[in-house]
Amino acid sequence: MNPWILAARPRTLGAAIVPVVAGCALAFAAGGFDPLASALALICAILIQIATNYFNDAIDHAKGADTAERLGPVRATSAGLLSPRAIMTGGAVCLSLAAVLAIPLVLHGGWPILALGIVSLVLSYAYTGGPFPLAYLGLGEIFVVLFFGVFAVNGTFFLNTLEFSWGAALAGLQIGLHSSVLLAVNNLRDLETDRAANKRTLAARFGLSFARRENAALVVAPFILGILWLPLGYLWAFLLPIMTLPLAWWLARACLEARPARETNQLLAQAAALHASFGLLLALAFLLP
Repeated sequence: MNPWILAARPRTLGAAIVPVVAGCALAFAAGGFDPLASALALICAILIQIATNYFNDAIDHAKGADTAERLGPVRATSAGLLSPRAIMTGGAVCLSLAAVLAIPLVLHGGWPILALGIVSLVLSYAYTGGPFPLAYLGLGEIFVVLFFGVFAVNGTFFLNTLEFSWGAALAGLQIGLHSSVLLAVNNLRDLETDRAANKRTLAARFGLSFARRENAALVVAPFILGILWLPLGYLWAFLLPIMTLPLAWWLARACLEARPARETNQLLAQAAALHASFGLLLALAFLLP
């Protein structure tokens, strides 16, 4: 595989795509769909996600979190496929492109979009870099829930309608929680190597038992939150995502038995499938009467 594609981590890009699709669907249901704004928002989200992955690849290598003992997939910098300088430059280019493409969005959406855009660009690097790297302080899951869930869905909905919505906040929270499962499974798998590199994820801080329960709770929570769609009048938004409950139940039980081992990588594909299927079914539900 091309090292740039490898470093972009294509399997993680659903975390950027699904919340934008859900926000667009909810906006369409509200009668405010804007195709151009939606397309630009999607491209910017993907570019920021790729930039975050590039920075993470180089910075984790520099801090010793990616070593020969690492149990996860090959990383481009630690494998010598790309130099740290090259991949950091790639991340900067992606952020620059996102910033340029976001100019029409800022002109359209005003200061809320400007504020969200600036914070997103900064935290793309600050997730693992800078004086207060979120991933190294145990704040990774919160970052993912907010920026790949609540803010992404709400931002997309706002760009289309120029309004805020409690429904967008609920959808974003559900999607963000499932997106954070991908990170939490990674942290469980890398618990020992993260501790050695002083990467204080929640799993590294509180141990294996906590990490197992955390993963299971993140898998199940969006289904419980789905009950809140009923008083909002979205029956299908409650019903359709339930179709993924068998996969979620299997994944939750597997997480309760997972351990820091290469076999845990198998759970990542299941977590990605749950995230995508749940989010897309939720988006479809908004389009039904």
